[in-house]
Amino acid sequence: MSTPTDARERMDALVRDVIGQILPGLAPAAISGDQHLKDLGADSVDRVEIILGLVDRLGLDEPMSRFAELPDVDALVDFLLRAGRR
Repeated sequence: MSTPTDARERMDALVRDVIGQILPGLAPAAISGDQHLKDLGADSVDRVEIILGLVDRLGLDEPMSRFAELPDVDALVDFLLRAGRR
């Protein structure tokens, strides 16, 4: 049976995978949960591509505006977990 910790770890891995696809020069180990996508070197276009990639892979229907105030990667992971339960 899947636990909340398992679900969070899978979501975290997915987020890191998508970030790595959009920012290929960034090593996965360099992605810290307390960093904003800007801190990782993502410009505004990169950030939109990361969000669209995640929404697409998860089959979510979330407006882009819902992602604007997320302070860091951990908050993004948590938001995606909540959105997936709706």
